[in-house]
Amino acid sequence: MTEPAQVDLVGVGLNASDTLIFLPEFPACGSKVPVRSVTVNPGGQVATAVIACQRWGLRTRYVGKVGDDQAARVHAEEFNRAGTEACLTTVPNCSSAQSIILIDERGERTVLWGHDLRLTLLPEELDRQCVVNTRALLVDGCDTEAAVRAAKWARAAGVPVIADLDKAYPGIESLLDDVDYLIVSRDFPGQLLDEPDLRKSLATLQSRFKCALSAATLGVEGVLAWDGNEFQHVCAYRVPVVDTTGAGDLFHAGFIYALLQGWGLRRQLAFACAAAALNCTAAGARGRIAAVGEIEDLMANGQRHSSSFTPLAPHPGHKKRD
Repeated sequence: MTEPAQVDLVGVGLNASDTLIFLPEFPACGSKVPVRSVTVNPGGQVATAVIACQRWGLRTRYVGKVGDDQAARVHAEEFNRAGTEACLTTVPNCSSAQSIILIDERGERTVLWGHDLRLTLLPEELDRQCVVNTRALLVDGCDTEAAVRAAKWARAAGVPVIADLDKAYPGIESLLDDVDYLIVSRDFPGQLLDEPDLRKSLATLQSRFKCALSAATLGVEGVLAWDGNEFQHVCAYRVPVVDTTGAGDLFHAGFIYALLQGWGLRRQLAFACAAAALNCTAAGARGRIAAVGEIEDLMANGQRHSSSFTPLAPHPGHKKRD
């Protein structure tokens, strides 16, 4: 059997078929709200991040699971069109993962998500060489056991692991033991730790799990990151928002792209924020995967949102390294 080619990024995690429903406002219980438009697009955290990195010139591989329906064929076509190598496990007589996304006139969205349990990616369905022949691994932790195995293989092979986590899935701490760059939602640290202060919880996560970086994405407030030495905070960019779906996916893609360029942390975070912002200017998880030049232009010339996370100081108990 031929060994898989070396790539820049392997993603192991979610794909989904997104039904976008645009509304003038979120419906109250028992109300009727007119629908402005409905579209169906491919999405999913890891699948979207991988395709973004491919469009920016990285070589990518996606590992995931689909049903045997039209949505699965759309996913395969999108990976092929982008140039991403897709290692898809197909479940017969099964629908692919679906998301229903309600989007109001501000571009804010609520996601209704679900999938057949047969779509759970199992550790034994992974191929080690497909996972470790890469410069970086991205996992989302939803199929936790498979993500744990992939991360352990990557750690043993010296491959940096980036985690995109928005929920403290059962067993997630086993995954965190092998994560190098932990980039989570604002709520994740509070789900895992009994500590509402992000400065303290991010520092605790970094210290407990020995990761190189712990960070939380904050929507319009940007991102707050702790590298064991100091905090970095980068505000989000002001753009005309159509739909925030996929903003986190593009943030992770942007961070990985910048990481593999060897840029400094602050530029990594700024590039990720700019990529996420531009994606919000169109509908869908992959609504506007902007070119690298456009992203850098926004970094150079764009206006920023303000944030409550300034000024910053390390929390007590963490000494600055020399």
